[in-house]
Amino acid sequence: MSLFILIALSIWSCLNGYVFWRLGGLPGIAGRVPGWLIWCAAIVCCVSLPASRWLLKSGLTSASSVLENFSMTWVGVVFLLFVCFLVVDCVTLGGLLLTAHAPFLRAGSVVVAMVLTVAALVQGNRAPVIHEQVVVLPGLPRERDGLRVVFVSDLHLGSQIGRTWLKKLVGQIAVLKPDLIAIGGDLVDHDADLVRPMVPELRALHAPLGVWSVLGNHDSYGGADDVARLMRDAGFHVLHDESGIAVPGLRIAGVDDLGVRGRTGPVEAAIHEAIGPVKKAQEGCIFLSHTPVGISEAAQDGAGLMLCGHTHGGQIWPFNYLVALRYPELVGRFNHDPMTLIISRGAGTWGPRMRLWQPGEILLITLRAP
Repeated sequence: MSLFILIALSIWSCLNGYVFWRLGGLPGIAGRVPGWLIWCAAIVCCVSLPASRWLLKSGLTSASSVLENFSMTWVGVVFLLFVCFLVVDCVTLGGLLLTAHAPFLRAGSVVVAMVLTVAALVQGNRAPVIHEQVVVLPGLPRERDGLRVVFVSDLHLGSQIGRTWLKKLVGQIAVLKPDLIAIGGDLVDHDADLVRPMVPELRALHAPLGVWSVLGNHDSYGGADDVARLMRDAGFHVLHDESGIAVPGLRIAGVDDLGVRGRTGPVEAAIHEAIGPVKKAQEGCIFLSHTPVGISEAAQDGAGLMLCGHTHGGQIWPFNYLVALRYPELVGRFNHDPMTLIISRGAGTWGPRMRLWQPGEILLITLRAP
C-alpha cells in the first residue's frame, strides 16, 4: 500500500507540474504572472488532496470536507486539462510545428477543458439512470420466474456524497419494487465513521428477499470490519466468501473484494468457497463480486449471473480507455456461457463529483427460468 501511495503521489505531482507549466505559457499569463506565483499555485493544488486526508485524521472534519471538495474537483479538472494540453502537444510536437499558433491552440484547449468540466459536473450530480435487463438464470425454478433484482454498486458515501443524495437513491429503488436488492461494494468511500449517521437511510433499503452485499476495495480502506458492521446494522446480509439462500431455488453468493485479495495471492479459492454449494443443490446462483476478476472460475463453479462494479465505466472520458487496459470488459453485459456477466457503472462517483458520458446507473434485472 505504501508503494501504491508513493506511485500515485508521483503521478499526481507530474500531472500538476505539466498542467501548470503549460498554463504558465499561455497568452496573457506568460510574462505577466510571476513564475514563482504559478508554481506556488501548483504546490497548493498538488498538496490539497493529501492535506484533506491529514485534516480528517486530525479530527478537523469540517475543514477536511471543504478542502476535499476543492481537491477532488481539481482531480477531474487537472485530468481534462492534461488531456487537452497533451492533444495540442502531440499535434504540434510540443510547439516545434505551428510554433506561432501553438500558444493560442493551448489557450483554446483550456476553453475545451472548462466546457468538458462543466458538462462532467452536471452529469456527475444527476441522479443515476435506471437500466433494465432480462437474464435467463440457469437452475432457477419455474415458480421463481420473474423475480426482480435491483443491483447498485459504488455509492462511495462519505464527505462527497451524503444523506441527501442517498435519500433520493433509496426513493428511486423503492419505486422499482424489487424482490431482492444486491449491493456490489464500495458503499463507503474511505471512512466508515462518516457513513454511520446514514444508517437510518440505509435501513430504508428494503426488499422481501432481503438486501445482500459484499465489500469493495474502498470499504477495505474505510476499515473492512467497521464497514461490514455498518452494513449489518442497516439490515444487510453481508457475504464474506460465502452464500445464502434468498428463497428456495435461488442462492446469493459473494466474496470480499478480489482486487484487494489478488495483490497477495490467487482468488480461485475464495470464489470456490462462495459458490461451491451450487452444483450440489442444482439451483440458480447470483454471484456478487465488486471487482470483475475470476470470471471464468465463477462460471465453472456454477454461477449463473455475476454482478460487478468497480470500473465506473471509466467515469470521466477518456479515462475509460486507460481503465479498459486493466479491465477489457469495462462495463455492460457479457456472455460467459452458461453465465451472464453484468458490470455496472455504479451509482455514485469516486473522487470528483464528475462523470463525462458515463452516467451513474441502477440496474433492474428480471430473472427468467430456463
